[in-house]
Amino acid sequence: MYKYIRDAWKNPSKSYVKELMRTRTPIWRKESVIVKIDRPTRIDRARSLGYKAKKGYIVVRTRVRRGGLRKSRFTAGRKPKRMGIKKITMKKSIQRIAEERVARKFPNLEVLNSYWLWEDGKFKFYEVILADPHHPSIKNDSKINWICNNQHTNRVFRGLTSEGKKSRGLRNKGKGAEKVR
Repeated sequence: MYKYIRDAWKNPSKSYVKELMRTRTPIWRKESVIVKIDRPTRIDRARSLGYKAKKGYIVVRTRVRRGGLRKSRFTAGRKPKRMGIKKITMKKSIQRIAEERVARKFPNLEVLNSYWLWEDGKFKFYEVILADPHHPSIKNDSKINWICNNQHTNRVFRGLTSEGKKSRGLRNKGKGAEKVR
C-alpha cells in the first residue's frame, strides 16, 4: 500500500493527489497557521521519517508564506541602489522556519522531522512530526528514547533536524569537504 501512495506523491500533478489537494487547500488557508491533526496526510513519508501511530507522537500541519526574505526599507541615508530590500535570500529554508515556528508553539515537545505537503501561489504547507520526551511510551521505546536525554532539547533551533542539517550543508558527506586518503 505504501508503495502506491509514494508513487502518487512522486508526481502529484499526474495522479489523484492534485484533485485532492485542490479541494483541501482552500480549507487549510482558512484555518489557523499551525493545526494539530489526528493522522498524517502522507503516511508513507511520515513513517519513513520516524512517525509511529501511538501515543507520544503528534503531527502538526503548518503553512509558511512563499518567497524570499522581506527586509524593511531604510528611511534615510541610502541610495535606492544600496537599500538592499529585494532579491535577498534567507540562510534558513522555509521548511526550517516552519519547524521552528511549530517548536515555539509546542515548547514541551521535540521536533523529529518534517516534510513538504503542498504549495499554492502564496503559501507552502508542511507537516511536522513531534515527539513528547516525557511520555511513558516514548521513554520505553528503545528506538526513540534517545530524545528523552537533555542533550536533545531544542534540537530544531540548533539545526539538528534533517532539514536543519541540509541547510547547514551537512547532509552530503563528500561534497565541500576534502577527502582524506
